[in-house]
Amino acid sequence: MSGNADPEAVRSYYQHVDAEEYEQMLDLFAPDITYIRSGPRRLNGTEELREFYLNERGLRGEHTVAEMLVDGDRVAVRGHYEGVKLTDRTDTSFGFADFLRFNDEGKIAERNTFNNMLAEQL
Repeated sequence: MSGNADPEAVRSYYQHVDAEEYEQMLDLFAPDITYIRSGPRRLNGTEELREFYLNERGLRGEHTVAEMLVDGDRVAVRGHYEGVKLTDRTDTSFGFADFLRFNDEGKIAERNTFNNMLAEQL
């Protein structure tokens, strides 16, 4: 296990997503990123990730990081999201947990994300 986890890159990820700066966001990821979303939905590589953020992601809003744990090449994040669903322009709010792994080049090589979006709507 290397010690190359970069918590500032993780914070930058959320900032870029919230600002819709997707090309800057993509620079944080390894070209062969494995990106697993709640559901489960798996995206492989930065091209699939780019397509998702540009054409499929149905939210706009802001991430708040409540807690971040760093260990070796991994970062775990607990946070909250406040935003709007683009499909019907309704407000949405949910908690999330992300687990990220960095490669030897200091890029995010894997992201697993979980949220309680559905649970909070019940």
